[in-house]
Amino acid sequence: MTRTPSTPRIGIIGGSGLYAMAALQRRRWIKARTPFGPPSDDLLTGELAGRPVVFLPRHGRNHSLLPSEINHRANIYALKQLGVAWIVSVGAVGSLQARYRPCDIVLPDQFVDRTKKSSEHTFFGQGIVAHVAFAHPIAEELRALLLRQCRALKLRVHDGGIYVNMEGPAFSTKAESLTHHRLGYDVIGMTNLGEAKCAREAEIAYATLAMVTDYDAWKADEAHVTVEMILDNLRTNATHAQEIITRVVPEIPPTPSWPCHHALQDAILTPRAAWPPATRRRLQAILARYVGGSPGP
Repeated sequence: MTRTPSTPRIGIIGGSGLYAMAALQRRRWIKARTPFGPPSDDLLTGELAGRPVVFLPRHGRNHSLLPSEINHRANIYALKQLGVAWIVSVGAVGSLQARYRPCDIVLPDQFVDRTKKSSEHTFFGQGIVAHVAFAHPIAEELRALLLRQCRALKLRVHDGGIYVNMEGPAFSTKAESLTHHRLGYDVIGMTNLGEAKCAREAEIAYATLAMVTDYDAWKADEAHVTVEMILDNLRTNATHAQEIITRVVPEIPPTPSWPCHHALQDAILTPRAAWPPATRRRLQAILARYVGGSPGP
């Protein structure tokens, strides 16, 4: 690992269209080790619009990981070790409602969990119990910045929405897709919920930039989702994502002081004296400011 900078870093999770940004300077790939295993790939540190950033290829640089194979704990822990205090997560989603068209952008403010991996979406256990507040799973301050820049770029952006996190890797059956559509959910993806839960426990402000690529399988007058369809729309979406991120990064405040940055302050139920030493060491990056004196900002 490398020493973290004095200014907290901004994390970006996504695909190759992001970490290949021409505006990124002082590039350096770093191999991370975490108590939860290896992250998806090495992490790319650099400087964007005058701010220190870290890019993480969610599926690996060669897209070699299934959604269910992504180690969200390792990914978020590695970003935390590198001093990341904010994460913008860019991902492809299917539209569950007619108003969300391919190449639109949705900024979800809620999640519905349709995975079977919830036990892997928390750092806690093995002697330390914590229950973070998750009624509002997205950092609204960061989401507002994304919304403003999307509108400034005159992109088709939707303010809020429910992201259904399925497991995959197969796309939805028509019955599943119709069910989600009729329940009024907005978009469907395979990755962001685990990231959001782990980010909240790591006291990192997290927001999703959901890029619509298809109509999933519910819409009778549209072709059902295919990889070819997704890849075609991803190219357009990647260009938009680069523009948005380049504009948002300098707008993020230099000091992490949002509610998400204090998520653990009243969430840990186990008294410090009862924390098993091995678990305490394993969670060092997350618990550092709660060890010893009273937790502070």
